[in-house]
Amino acid sequence: MKKHKYSSNQTGFFTSVKQWLIETPNRSLELAYQAAVNIQEIEKKYFNSQRISPENSSYGQNVFSVHEADLKRNLSIIKLRLREFRNSRSFVEIYKQSKLGDRPFDDSIPVRVVSSEDNGLSDPEFGLSQPSQSLILDKLSFIDEVTAKYTRNRVQSTPSALPTTRTLAESNPLDVQKSGRLKGKKQPSPLVEEMIPDSQAETKEIGSLAGQTSFLPRSILRTLDRLKRELDPKAEDEVVQEFRLSKTKTIVSIKFILLLILIPLLTQQVAKNFFVGPIYDRLIGSQAEIFLNVDMKEEALMELTQFHEMLEFEELLATQLENLEGPEREELKFIGRIPQHLSEEDVEQQIKLKALEVAKRYTYRSSDAIKNIFSDLFSFAAFGLVIYNSRREIESLKSFIDDIVYGLSDSAKAFIIILFTDIFVGFHSPHGWEIVLEGISRHLGLPESRDFIYLFIATFPVILDTVFKYWIFRYLNRISPSAVATYRNMNE
Repeated sequence: MKKHKYSSNQTGFFTSVKQWLIETPNRSLELAYQAAVNIQEIEKKYFNSQRISPENSSYGQNVFSVHEADLKRNLSIIKLRLREFRNSRSFVEIYKQSKLGDRPFDDSIPVRVVSSEDNGLSDPEFGLSQPSQSLILDKLSFIDEVTAKYTRNRVQSTPSALPTTRTLAESNPLDVQKSGRLKGKKQPSPLVEEMIPDSQAETKEIGSLAGQTSFLPRSILRTLDRLKRELDPKAEDEVVQEFRLSKTKTIVSIKFILLLILIPLLTQQVAKNFFVGPIYDRLIGSQAEIFLNVDMKEEALMELTQFHEMLEFEELLATQLENLEGPEREELKFIGRIPQHLSEEDVEQQIKLKALEVAKRYTYRSSDAIKNIFSDLFSFAAFGLVIYNSRREIESLKSFIDDIVYGLSDSAKAFIIILFTDIFVGFHSPHGWEIVLEGISRHLGLPESRDFIYLFIATFPVILDTVFKYWIFRYLNRISPSAVATYRNMNE
């Protein structure tokens, strides 16, 4: 009876896994379709059913950055889910053919209509509802229609001339490559393989628009456009909405910064005190090494030697003071407390107690260093998870930092650049790097290799200084030339 129950449970589990795998193409296509619907809703609501780009936006840069982040996220979902749809659909077709043998499988044979909404078809072999071929092609056509505006090699033609997924699927790939409309270009995938919402394409389009000639200067057109926005009755609502979005972005950025700091620290402490520490104490415990490296042993020996020398000095001082008499002894009140005379046995006993104290302290330090290594791994894993699951927050943080940096005056920008360069690559920076490396070595229980520290100080600040100079020459000189001029004047 128990064997029969176990076999039935096992059969039910494998059946559930098989159903989940077979439904993967439909689930992936539905997620990609929903992402395309989200993009179309943003276009209708904020861009008058046009492409999401700066020239089609009537809002400020902060508002557009939020919509751009949503666009990138939805395009990434579409690209990932369509790749999953292709791979899983091929696997399911091969699996069905192997189950059906020589009898060909035809999705278009309706067995039972599941619902009137999705026009689904029931698969008699696997007991699953499958969408019809026409519904799949309709969803793919809709996805291609939405994402065609954001492909890398977008064909500059009228919307009616854009190829649909159905046409590409039914045509010969060689004929498509030989067609005059797409000749000499990399063919876009029918399932939008080359989708990018990158800013380079938008920058090229903006540059081409800026290069167009008109009867009036562009400055006058921009002034007229600004007056039109200011006289718009909805201008106040737009300003309020932009302020709310900016406030939301600031709050999200500050929270994200706090999370980046607090989550790794809390993870490190929790893992060390409640996970790594108890396991280490239970497995190793009293068998732990007193000294992890030679540097610890030398430090302990130096400390014990200094303690011994201090006892000898006090013994010598006490002996000399006992031999004083008369007025010389009256002057002892200005010296302070007279140290007690210690015998050789007392000195030896105190040295033994000090040695036990030093051994106990360095044993704890060695164990703490090993615990720090494993706890830091958990901390780095938590930091990576926060970064991986916070792509939208990262976009908001980048926009927030850009607003702060570009909002500073030229003298403030130059001051911050000089401050950072002097701290990290300046004349006194090697002392700071030396302290940092020694602290890291002590934290992880590693030997403080002076050769490595000197080699690091001789190479890394130089590389960092080169990166700073390249960034100033390549980007800051193009964005804010006046700030570069101020920086050079202050630095001289």
